[in-house]
Amino acid sequence: MEVLVIGAGLAGITSAWYLAQAGCNVTVVERQPGPGLETSFANGGQISISHPEPWANPSAPGTILRWLGRKDAPLLFRLRADAKQWRWAAAFLRECLPGRTQRNTAAIANLATYSRQALQELKASTGIQFEAGDAGILHLFLDPSEFRHVPTRQKDLAALGIRTRILTPDEATALEPALAPLQPRLAGVLHGMDDESGNAHMFCCELANMAQNAGVRFIYDARIHDFDIVRGRISGIRLLDSDFRAGVLKADAVVVAAGSYSPALVARFGERLPIYPVKGYSITAPIIDPQRAPTHSLTDESRRIVCSRLGNFLRVAGTAELNGFDLNPNPERSASIVKWLDEHLPGAADIEQAKHWSGLRPATPSNVPLIGRTRVDNLYLNTGHGTLGWTLACGSGRALADIVTGHKPEPDFPFRT
Repeated sequence: MEVLVIGAGLAGITSAWYLAQAGCNVTVVERQPGPGLETSFANGGQISISHPEPWANPSAPGTILRWLGRKDAPLLFRLRADAKQWRWAAAFLRECLPGRTQRNTAAIANLATYSRQALQELKASTGIQFEAGDAGILHLFLDPSEFRHVPTRQKDLAALGIRTRILTPDEATALEPALAPLQPRLAGVLHGMDDESGNAHMFCCELANMAQNAGVRFIYDARIHDFDIVRGRISGIRLLDSDFRAGVLKADAVVVAAGSYSPALVARFGERLPIYPVKGYSITAPIIDPQRAPTHSLTDESRRIVCSRLGNFLRVAGTAELNGFDLNPNPERSASIVKWLDEHLPGAADIEQAKHWSGLRPATPSNVPLIGRTRVDNLYLNTGHGTLGWTLACGSGRALADIVTGHKPEPDFPFRT
């Protein structure tokens, strides 16, 4: 089977890898000059099994209202004359209902657990290197009123098969000495014991190289011009390279893994995907004092900011900004991340040398990604992972490969079959 994958980020490359492992002849088409150069480039680095609850939950509307007017708010709606944004926001509010949140949390947890297993097997079988850390994630609670709910959260996670433990400030600092400056302010910590971290861009590059060695073809600097349709099926795609030269690739199946740009690609087939771009920010700063840099990945639960140690660097990421496809960085949003690093981990990294980045996360209102079939018989989706692209990458790619090759995916998840 000839399969074309559109997109060479985490979703596209894992799809290509598992499709090739299933015996397909795979070609990946990417508009950038290499793999993982858009949303997958500088994310927070977390593989977060212990945080399956979506942004859309019963407490979200009240929290968002409290954040209104704050330029450094973790979630910022920049209202536009954009019907797609308004439709997405209305759907987001519907997903905040308790029953929907419970259903979505279970689906994300099931896929996340399956994805972790797939990643573990991939590491064991290939030896892939990506500055991985397996010490887990420490969820930091500086607000006692928020920490009071942690025992209930731990119980809910245990019911989903996710291991956590509650730590006092003293226990947390003993486990992670870099938290010492924060200890007087900590109400408590939840340790996600099954969580990991790693450099998503490095993973993309390494897996792309391994896929290429396994026979996968990569075409970079190419854009989709059109699709060829024969009797209701896609027979190929028409490309334009960087010099605007045209070419045609034949296909038995096409997988769209183009992140926030997926809806535009499939709209011509009558598919209206509930995906809207949510801009996130990160900084990557060189470590100057290894003793002050955490070895565990961190999540500030109040600020929704995460921090991961990637080799000799600290990656700090956060904020969610709904502002269409505007990629222009907002200095105030970046400054809030720099300030967090300076205040919470003082002296750990060289802030003056930090590299700033922003990217568009492809978010669905429910946080549940779209994986599987479309109304076109041989057109498939692996997109809409929002903030969980790294967490769900391997599981999504393996499940998508199962669907394309006519097999039932393993996890209990609402695949489009």
